[in-house]
Amino acid sequence: MEKRIEPFTGYQKFVVALLAFLQFTIILDFMIVSPLGAVLMPALKITPAQFGIVVSGYAFSAGVSGFLAAGFADRFDRKKLLLFFYTGFVLGTLMCGLVNTFEWLVAARLITGIFGGVIGSIVFAIITDLFPMEKRGRVMGFVQTAFAASQILGLPAGLYFSNIWGWKAPFIMIVVVSVIAGIGIFAYLKPIDEHLKIQMDRSPVAHLVSTVATPKYLMAFAATALLSIGGFMLMPFGTAFTVNNLGIHQDQLPMIYLISGFASILIGPMVGRACDMFGNFKVFLFGTIIGIIMVGIYTHLGITPLGLVILVNVLMFVGIFSRMIPSQTLMSGIPSASNRGAFMSVGSSIQQVAGGFASIVAGLIVVEGPRGVLEHYDVVGYVVIASSLITLFMMWLIAKSLKGDAYAAK
Repeated sequence: MEKRIEPFTGYQKFVVALLAFLQFTIILDFMIVSPLGAVLMPALKITPAQFGIVVSGYAFSAGVSGFLAAGFADRFDRKKLLLFFYTGFVLGTLMCGLVNTFEWLVAARLITGIFGGVIGSIVFAIITDLFPMEKRGRVMGFVQTAFAASQILGLPAGLYFSNIWGWKAPFIMIVVVSVIAGIGIFAYLKPIDEHLKIQMDRSPVAHLVSTVATPKYLMAFAATALLSIGGFMLMPFGTAFTVNNLGIHQDQLPMIYLISGFASILIGPMVGRACDMFGNFKVFLFGTIIGIIMVGIYTHLGITPLGLVILVNVLMFVGIFSRMIPSQTLMSGIPSASNRGAFMSVGSSIQQVAGGFASIVAGLIVVEGPRGVLEHYDVVGYVVIASSLITLFMMWLIAKSLKGDAYAAK
C-alpha cells in the first residue's frame, strides 16, 4: 500500500545536501583505491594479496576506531564530533598522496581509516536525530547518491588524473574537495545536542558495554557484518577483473564508471522513495534477488563487449542500492535516542572489520594467472551469494521486530 510522502523543510534539505557532499568525499577516498589497482600494483610492484592489505588496512583501522569511539559518541555535540574526525580524515588522505612505498601507503590508509571510519556512523546518527522514520528512506537515498556522484565525478576524474600525474593525484584531489565540505559543516550546520539532555551519568566504557550487551542490537550487528562481507569481497579486484578478464581497455574504465554513476544518481532517490512508500523489507528483498542474479552473471563473464559490461554494472548497482538504503533505514529504527551514536559507531566498526576481513579472504581466493587474468573470481561470487541469502533472513527478522513502526516493514 502506498503511503503519503511528507515534504522536507528548507533546513532539512540543506542538511541532506551537506551530508551527501560529505559522504561523497568519504566514499570517494575509500573507493578510489580499488580502481587504482591496475595502476598502483605495477607502480609499487605489489601482489594481489598485498593490494588486498592496502584496501583492508583502512577497513581494519576504521573498525578499531569506531569501536573505541562508541563510548564517547553520545557525550558530545555531533557537529563538533564530526568536525574533529573529518579534520583527521583530511590529514590522513593528504598523507596518502605524499607517500612512495607500499609500507607507507598502508600506514597512511590506517591513519585515514582511524578518522574516516567513524564519520559514517556520525552522519547516520545525525540523520536519525533530525529526521523521523517516514522521511529516512528518502534521506538515505539522497545521501547515498554520494556513492553515485563518486562514480560520475570522482572516479573518472581520479582515474584520468592518475593516468596523467600518477596514482597519488586522486588523493590530492580528494583533499581539496574535502576542505570545501569541512567549511560548509563549520559555517552552516547547527549544533546537534538534543541527545545530551537524556544521557545517563555513565562512563564511556559503561556506555559502550551497555550498547554491546543490549540483546535487540545483536541481530543488527550480525546482519551488518554479513552485508559488509557481501560488498567488500567483489570490490577490491573489480577493476583488475574488468581489464584482465573482461578485456576492457584501461582507458575505457572512466566511461564505465561515468555511465554507471549517472544511472545510480537516478536509482538512489527512487529506492529511497520506494522505501518510504512500500516498506523497507520489500525493497531489500527486491535488491537481494537482483543482486544474486547479477553477481552470478558478472563473476562468470569472460571477454565481454563494453556495452554489456556497462549494462551488468548498472544492474548490479540497482541491487546494491536496493539493499543498502532499506537496510540502513531499518537499522536506524533500532537504537534508542540515548545510545544512538554508540550503536551507529559499533555498527560501523563491525562493518569495517568484516569488510576488511572479506577483502583479505578475497585476496587469498583470487589468484593472478597468465597475462594478469584473475582466477577463482567465481568462487568469490558464490560466497557473496551465500552471505546475501543469510542476510535476507536476518533482515526479515529485524523488520518483523520493528513491525510496530508503520514505515519499518510491512
